[in-house]
Amino acid sequence: MIKNYLAYPIQLIILILVQVILLNNIQFSGFINPFLYIIFILWLPISTPKWLLLSLSFFVGISVDVFSNTLGMHASACLFIAFCRPYVLNILAPRDGYEANQQPGYQDFGFIWFISYAAILTLLHHTFLFFVEVFRFSDFFSTLGRILASTFFTLLLIGITQLFKYNSEAR
Repeated sequence: MIKNYLAYPIQLIILILVQVILLNNIQFSGFINPFLYIIFILWLPISTPKWLLLSLSFFVGISVDVFSNTLGMHASACLFIAFCRPYVLNILAPRDGYEANQQPGYQDFGFIWFISYAAILTLLHHTFLFFVEVFRFSDFFSTLGRILASTFFTLLLIGITQLFKYNSEAR
């Protein structure tokens, strides 16, 4: 149990470093922007108290903002998905409900459940982030294209990362 709580800060540092050093520099003609760091919020245990979920999400977002010079856009998008996460979990809840300290992932809930969960929250994050970034509806369709393309690419990275995590836990 303690091992799990020690792993979260290490995961957070690694994800933020990967995001700001590698993924922030990957943009396909300014259209696709992968944001893998949100997987930290997705991986938090289901029974995480709301105040802690919001606090950690703000910290994750503001950390990316500091290194990306984006003035709170990532922090507000992370807070938005942290606010929406309990509702998404309620919608996707299995018939028997969730167990205490259960962590969202392939191994406990299956591939379809996790991809649905990740897709909804990633789409919400990207929609919020890109519309805050543009802050106008005149470029609605180009922003919508960026949202969908970035969501797809981010989900691909999340799926690959989840497979690596699942394979390392299976050993």
